[in-house]
Amino acid sequence: MAAKNKTVYICSECGYESLRLYGKCPGCGAWNTLEEQLEPAVVPAARTSAAPAVLRTQAVTQMSRIDTDEEVRYRTGLNELDRVLGGGLVKGSVVLLGGDPGIGKSTILMQICRNLGNSMKILSVSGEESRRQLKLRAERIGADGERVYVLTETDVEQVTEHIRAEKPDMVIIDSIQTMNLRQMASSPGSVPQVRECTNLIMRTAKELDVPTFIVSHVNKDGAIAGPKVLEHIVDAVLYFEGDKQMSYRILRAIKNRYGSTNEIGVFEMRDRGLCEVENPSMMLLSGRPKNVSGTCVACVMEGSRPILSEVQGLATPTGFGNPRRMTTGFDHNRMNLLLAVLEKRAGYFFSNMDAYINVIGGLRLDEPAADLAIAVALVSSLKDFAVPEGVAAFGEIGLSGEVRAVSQAEQRINELARLGFTKCLLPYHCLRGLPDGCRADIELVGVRTVREAIDALT
Repeated sequence: MAAKNKTVYICSECGYESLRLYGKCPGCGAWNTLEEQLEPAVVPAARTSAAPAVLRTQAVTQMSRIDTDEEVRYRTGLNELDRVLGGGLVKGSVVLLGGDPGIGKSTILMQICRNLGNSMKILSVSGEESRRQLKLRAERIGADGERVYVLTETDVEQVTEHIRAEKPDMVIIDSIQTMNLRQMASSPGSVPQVRECTNLIMRTAKELDVPTFIVSHVNKDGAIAGPKVLEHIVDAVLYFEGDKQMSYRILRAIKNRYGSTNEIGVFEMRDRGLCEVENPSMMLLSGRPKNVSGTCVACVMEGSRPILSEVQGLATPTGFGNPRRMTTGFDHNRMNLLLAVLEKRAGYFFSNMDAYINVIGGLRLDEPAADLAIAVALVSSLKDFAVPEGVAAFGEIGLSGEVRAVSQAEQRINELARLGFTKCLLPYHCLRGLPDGCRADIELVGVRTVREAIDALT
């Protein structure tokens, strides 16, 4: 007698499995994320026969005998993407690419096909678009190379069989939420389907040493859809940031086993695809208002690259019982901390003022070095004085109101001088150890406290 399928409840956010339905997930604490799924009583074929036998019978290899002399990275033809990947696409790696709908995920992959389609055999698997739709997009971007092959299939076992038969140099899966395993009763896009399909694709990529891009949708909160284990399976997780209504896109690595997660790539969306922005600082500062209060330029490090960004602050008398605090591109709790420091240590009172922070250009400032520029912008709006046009600031602010030193001060100063800035507010302790060349083209003002920084501008 065949065993019956049992019902389980799986969290769509973290993959937590339970035999009971809860309003709040015991694993991640999210509300209303447990979804009912039918779990087969027998082990599905994806867990038994899908894995190739060669993986189960591989011999143990001594580490010193493994050859790494040959080239292990592919250049994608997009320098900004190569920077985020850590120098190129590693053979056998699995890269997960996420982002909001319409932000450019499929477009950038089609551009990779354009750049590599004449020298490498590429298999593009689409579960969302027909062959004709792919052809129209390829003609618009110019990606109709002779060695680009298209497969419209949603059965992941059929996809892996085609990969083994064709032996491509690179594979693109668009998207993982459309793939399914016939042995599983759940619908495509569910947590078990996404997890098992990704596992099967990963094993195939490792066996054949084929680099693979996997496109993933995002949920309503902006996180990559599917269980968190999906991000642990793959080698790199790339995420597109920025408003799709704007032309600029920022590509950031959330996870990367073969490179840094601090690098970013900046692109501009145009009619023929995504164009690389070689000077992001110039782009982020374009259209900056002059002689207006509440604005300051911050210099942050994204990996090895200094980025200049305009920070805008607004302080206005509140019309509510509790003043409002809103941020765009900056941590909300960090702004509350800076407001408390400004009140306690510097004497600038925001307790009856609504405070707003906006980072221009869709960039998100996570580095503590942006604290000083945020504080200057807020006080500039509160006291209604304009920060001079050629002034920039960077430094971390402590709870005692001190301005603490940050790393890579020389690179930040050189970037400011290159873009024509004449004055820089920086931590006093960063002045020590700077070469004389940093002091020639720009005035450096070392400050010990946030109060000193404000007094240097007024």
